[in-house]
Amino acid sequence: MKATRATFSIGVASVALLTACMHTGDKSQNAAMQLKAAAPAAMSGNCNDIAAKFKYDKVRIDSSVVVAAGSVAISGAPNAPKSSYTAPAHCLVKGVMDERKGTDGKNYAIGFEMRLPLQWNGRFYYQANGGLDGSVQVALGALGGGPLTGALHQGFAVISSDAGHAGNQNPSFGADAVARQNYGYGAVAKLTPMAKNIIATAYGKAPDRSYIGGCSNGGRHTMVAASRLTDHYDGYLVGAPGYRLPQAALAQVWGSGLWKDLAPETPLAASSLNHPFVPNLKLPDISLGFNAQDRQIVADAILAKCDALDGLKDGMVQDVAACQKAFDLMRDVPNCTAGRDGKCLGIVQKNTIAKVFAGGKTADGKPFYASFPYDIGVAGANWAAWKYQNSQALDPGALSFVFNSPLREVKAFAINYDELHKGIYAKPAGFSESSDDTMSPPGHDKPIYMRALQQRGAKMLTYHGVSDPVFSESDTRAWVDRVNQVVPNSSNVVRHFPVPGMNHCSGGPAADQFDALTPLVQWVEQGIAPQSIIASVRGAGNVGGVNAELPKSWTAKRTRPLCVYPAVAQYKGSGSLEEASSFSCK
Repeated sequence: MKATRATFSIGVASVALLTACMHTGDKSQNAAMQLKAAAPAAMSGNCNDIAAKFKYDKVRIDSSVVVAAGSVAISGAPNAPKSSYTAPAHCLVKGVMDERKGTDGKNYAIGFEMRLPLQWNGRFYYQANGGLDGSVQVALGALGGGPLTGALHQGFAVISSDAGHAGNQNPSFGADAVARQNYGYGAVAKLTPMAKNIIATAYGKAPDRSYIGGCSNGGRHTMVAASRLTDHYDGYLVGAPGYRLPQAALAQVWGSGLWKDLAPETPLAASSLNHPFVPNLKLPDISLGFNAQDRQIVADAILAKCDALDGLKDGMVQDVAACQKAFDLMRDVPNCTAGRDGKCLGIVQKNTIAKVFAGGKTADGKPFYASFPYDIGVAGANWAAWKYQNSQALDPGALSFVFNSPLREVKAFAINYDELHKGIYAKPAGFSESSDDTMSPPGHDKPIYMRALQQRGAKMLTYHGVSDPVFSESDTRAWVDRVNQVVPNSSNVVRHFPVPGMNHCSGGPAADQFDALTPLVQWVEQGIAPQSIIASVRGAGNVGGVNAELPKSWTAKRTRPLCVYPAVAQYKGSGSLEEASSFSCK
């Protein structure tokens, strides 16, 4: 792809450096590979001229306008609360790339927007969005877990895209080979050099440091970029990565069949779930066999068994690994002897729950996706939404068009799961790659590609809710463990931060509000390797949105350190139980 330089008046000025966040770290890691800090600059040209003057192969800029400083509303991850972010004055650029006619006769293009602060910190942030993409989310660089600021607020130039297809094409875009590839990795690869060209046009220089981040599918985008674009980014912020997205989707649909078999038969009109995106459309209520009361029973039993394993009973399970060894569903949850009474579970219930938590398996018992850790977030509404609603409403469609070969109509429940599993690794007619090839990071089973990041001083920070119901935190830990096996001194290139109690990207009984970007930048540019990140709960009055699932015994402003895996937050023996400063990572 050949770029043509645009003529644009440039100026340079100083600007405040990146805002600090509360976290702890050390400067002992990989000092020789430390990259230089970004230098700020100011946009002195006319933002409105970019649309007319910027030229790049297969790119059309539709508009470029100045947006005054102020509050911008944005919706975060699926099922996350809407939040408001304060953005500085910036230039908003909108356009499309690679307009074409697909093999299915539909019109395709990679839609994008960029927000360029008038006072720039010298950094570029690629905002990798979630779900099946299909829409250009507001390019604010929203951070994980419901924080109050984003990358734009911190002075980054930020890009967001629809990954190469429009929302009204979801999920049928998967029938077009180029659209599927753009969704998998192509859009990031194409937009990255183009975005850096726009930045050079606006500020007179390319970004000094480049970062990419996202949660859910955005985490997958980021992890794929780490394997395919190892020389394009300096920092990778990976949240709840669905890096085995097709397998996870299949596990969801597989699990929905088990939930349906457990639930008592009821007429759809009498007991149903609302479709998450289609008004007035009802879904069978497959939650009836493991309802909210039942899930609370399990959560309470986990808490009773595991709360004190980290040295303190505070309503939080910090030592996740120890909990998996200590908790036994069959032993620690009372058996019902005379019907369900809100205090017990039946043996059939337990067997089904155990199967789902053990992860998806083929008919001969071979796992095709990871197991899920037992954690108190099983009682969360986000957990239920993914297990009971999205498994019926989202995953079958994705498996039909995007994650399988041959293309077929996949419905919830009565499905040949083994055939679908084989289809993940097969190439559709007219396609050069299987779904697994397109969606997953090449070599993730033996991630030696992380050595390339390490050698050039790039860093990856991962975080994942322990109670994530769709992408298993155990799967992310397993990947980190594989990095540890093949990359010497791997802690100087990747660090993982589990978030106890948190569901998918946010929610659950958890301290789920944190800024993971600032410690990543400090690690990349100052050599300060993060040991912990301070997270807070979203209690009453939180402008980032209130988490209604917080236990009443917690204060509205409880904070905790998120510890780098495998360390665990432990009480120091004195100080407030509500303050992170009373805890250390050991």
